[in-house]
Amino acid sequence: MLRPNLGDFSSIVCFKAAIVGMEDALGDKATAIALTTAGRSRGRQLATELGLSGSMSLDDIAYKLGYALGKSGTCLCSVEKILSEGDVIKVYTSETLCSAGEPQGSERKCTYTLGAVWGALEQTLGKRLQGKHTESVLRGGTHDVFEFTEFK
Repeated sequence: MLRPNLGDFSSIVCFKAAIVGMEDALGDKATAIALTTAGRSRGRQLATELGLSGSMSLDDIAYKLGYALGKSGTCLCSVEKILSEGDVIKVYTSETLCSAGEPQGSERKCTYTLGAVWGALEQTLGKRLQGKHTESVLRGGTHDVFEFTEFK
């Protein structure tokens, strides 16, 4: 435990206030780059801690990431499933930190959460990936969906 009295977790409200403050100070694009990069770093670290490897099925990777990032772990998001559709890997998430409390129709993108999943997949698969947030619960989607393709 990192803090003996308060525990290891802080509120979404405080984290989102930090994001908005960064956007005010740095702008939307610079903040998105910084948060995505920070998430990727955390994701690589998490994959290493969990011992994830490319020899695992996407279902097994989804289960382990879901456990570590979900209710039993850091509560960043729920990883519902990971599917491979040709050259594209799709990660279906819900209750993401980035979408929490946002009004319907908001243009907010998942940056840190996308980055965390991205870094974990890169570390696990041993491939450089390009990632993007393609569907949002804020804009009519059933999930926040992140799509990854191998970076060439």
